[in-house]
Amino acid sequence: MSRKVPLAAGETARTACARGLLRAGVDERTGELLATRALAERVGWAVDLVAGMTTELLAAHWNATDVAALASGQDAGGRKLPSNAWMALRRLGWTAAPPMGIRVNDRMVRIAQEQAGRSLRSAKWRTDLTSAVITTWPADPAKRTSQEWDAVRAAVPGGEYLPSSVINSRTRQICAFIRKHDRLPTDVFSLECAPKAARMLLLAACDGQQASIERADEPHRALLRLQLPTRPDPRSYKEWTWVSCPIPLPPTIPAAAVLHLPTLRLHQGRVRVDLAYTHPVPRTARTGHTVALGVDWGLNTLLSAGAARLHEDGRIAALGAGGMFRAAGVLAKQHRLRRAEERLRAKADHYQRLIGGRTALAPRLETKHGVLSDEISAIATRRSNLNTALAWAAARWAVDQAVAAGASVIYVEDLRSLEARHMGRTVNTRMSQQIRGQIVDRMRHLGAEVGIAVVTVPARNTSRHCPRCLTPLRHRKAPDRPTTPGWKWAVCPGCGWQGDRDHGAWQRIASRGLVHQTRTMTDRTTGIMAIRTIVDTLEARAVIATTAVESSRRDRSKTGSTRRQTGRPAPRRRRAPSPARLQGLAGKRPEGHVHTGRPGLPRAAHRLQGVSTISAPAISRHRPRGAARGAGFHRHAHATPPRWEIPCPDTTPGMESFS
Repeated sequence: MSRKVPLAAGETARTACARGLLRAGVDERTGELLATRALAERVGWAVDLVAGMTTELLAAHWNATDVAALASGQDAGGRKLPSNAWMALRRLGWTAAPPMGIRVNDRMVRIAQEQAGRSLRSAKWRTDLTSAVITTWPADPAKRTSQEWDAVRAAVPGGEYLPSSVINSRTRQICAFIRKHDRLPTDVFSLECAPKAARMLLLAACDGQQASIERADEPHRALLRLQLPTRPDPRSYKEWTWVSCPIPLPPTIPAAAVLHLPTLRLHQGRVRVDLAYTHPVPRTARTGHTVALGVDWGLNTLLSAGAARLHEDGRIAALGAGGMFRAAGVLAKQHRLRRAEERLRAKADHYQRLIGGRTALAPRLETKHGVLSDEISAIATRRSNLNTALAWAAARWAVDQAVAAGASVIYVEDLRSLEARHMGRTVNTRMSQQIRGQIVDRMRHLGAEVGIAVVTVPARNTSRHCPRCLTPLRHRKAPDRPTTPGWKWAVCPGCGWQGDRDHGAWQRIASRGLVHQTRTMTDRTTGIMAIRTIVDTLEARAVIATTAVESSRRDRSKTGSTRRQTGRPAPRRRRAPSPARLQGLAGKRPEGHVHTGRPGLPRAAHRLQGVSTISAPAISRHRPRGAARGAGFHRHAHATPPRWEIPCPDTTPGMESFS
């Protein structure tokens, strides 16, 4: 079977991964049907054999010399090392063997070498970073000076664009080591122990003598064949048999995609499958964009996004008013789960201290400690699943907005260096718990499917300056409270523009990306696109043009009563009783309100669902806007639906809006 993907003009091959599940298998030698538990048991025996060899390799080569030799890319004779980790380890003479008396084929040894080689290669970057932080150790680790920041960035390979949060996290790790040992660590290998071997099978390191995968007769199924042991300690090759396992393919895998050997993982008594596949996708462009989607991060409003168009004369126009993705209810649920996990961890630590001091109560305390440990794991799993669902939902919403607007690029502000400080315990925690990195990763994944590039731009002054004239904005509490200082509503003292802070920010991000698109850089290893620096001459052109409709629009600010003044105002209620309904006639509307029989709104829709910045009554922090406990994920996340771009007769040429 050919593993090459036929490509048309303007297409490129893309490799992605989808998750699956092995539910059953058939032993080809005996014809025995292996149920889920029996199949997981046999896969677990193979995983244990690989994990033992991987642990042996990591323990033997977890040192600075061997990691540097592997990362150098050359063997002792000066020849270039292969790209496959298992082949590079064999070239260096780093081998592993199963315990005495146990028989495994050479492909199982390859899996162990591939897994260990990947772990050792990834340690090189941590080694360089830790060494740079140690050699440029600051006088005050809690607050580096500008000279100390320049020194540590110069010592780290590629440190000029490295987020400061990465350096700070490594600094805190070294500070913890100093408090424990009263000295600086020599390198990362004294700071960290050898990594544990993950319990998985990397079948990509094998060939057809160990595993193979082909599409089945049905379009949405594949057949995986692999050799598995019939006992935990196979003594001969006869105790390895071929097992055929059907894999239901998820709908995200195209019918023309080429399948690759998957990775098998054990999870809660089942065999999970990470299935890699390659398929053609439209090629994303680094430059040449005319329509872009700007995405801004928020606290209560997780994402604010809108499209902008770059015209031939250099003018930039906003396409519509943009949209919002609000997930305050989901984030509040995440906050409650985090607090519950912290309380349980405090209890578990207390039980652990009591177990060490009181031997008579140790059995009972150990039982309680085990129950708490299981509950902590369950809450951690719920938090992880909630984060994953939120990341996919937010990323899908942003990509749908780009597709609807006809955008070829999404510009996202780069907040990797953002650290929540000096804003109060609650706000600091909420900002630290946001999953911006996961959302951007999934945005890149979904954008690549439709040929939309995702580019990060610097976040400097995106919310501070006016999108129309770049004048510093004045932030107020709400539009109906223009004299109360706040942060949500922005007013420009120069051109008079006013609007939601996040709406002004996405306009600044989209315009900044469009004028700086020629300075987009692509990472050769990861393929990530980013605009790293801002040029003042280009930034001066990053303004949103004012439309003719906006220029002629009269001032509608509410400085007084908006009711028409008449000599005799109409009464708010009918003063005379309604006439009786005649037989056979509909009659007039009855006095007051009447029940129409229409179904009511969902529970979550009754509570402040509208996107508005007008002052609202005080709400409990665990009852945010639009949230209802027990209403489910989709009742807690509220998003502006995508609206396709159509020409609007009220606008000037090229100034289209969403409809």
